[in-house]
Amino acid sequence: MEDERIVDLFLARDENAVRCAAEKYGLRLRALALRIAGEVQTAEECENDAYLAAWNAIPPAEPRDYLYAFLARIVRNLALNRCRDRERLKRAAFVSELSREMEECIPAPDDLESRMDDLALREAINGFLGTLGEEKRNIFLRRYWYLDPVAEIAKRFGISQSKVKTTLFRVRKQLREYLEKEGYTL
Repeated sequence: MEDERIVDLFLARDENAVRCAAEKYGLRLRALALRIAGEVQTAEECENDAYLAAWNAIPPAEPRDYLYAFLARIVRNLALNRCRDRERLKRAAFVSELSREMEECIPAPDDLESRMDDLALREAINGFLGTLGEEKRNIFLRRYWYLDPVAEIAKRFGISQSKVKTTLFRVRKQLREYLEKEGYTL
């Protein structure tokens, strides 16, 4: 079923919307949550909680053109929150490592004014990602959105781990320069 039709079902408050979304995206959403949370049961809980959150968010949201991205964002946030809540040391260390890598590029909002600029920062990052070639953009997203390990990214793209690390380093540097040109102080 097409995303637009699934969103129409959500808008009509038809419970089949959840079933259709689960049939179309369930495996991908569960896999995303599993990579983050590291437990099958937690991943399943995050997937189910995401459908409830989508049910409550549609309407007013109408993600007709980006339903998977909408659901993936919800699942990702739920899984990260579960990790924080359960103080999973190994996973927390991994998320912390990724955060340190990104701190070089993205300013950390410490005050209310910075938090209000989140939307502009998101648009700037999306603009930057639009300037990247497909491979670089996908490597960056696999690492920092999907939280894939370097080895898995290398295997997925058929390249060496060294190339993945180098690409990520260079893209972070480019992102930093891009954001500085956009007026963000790092």
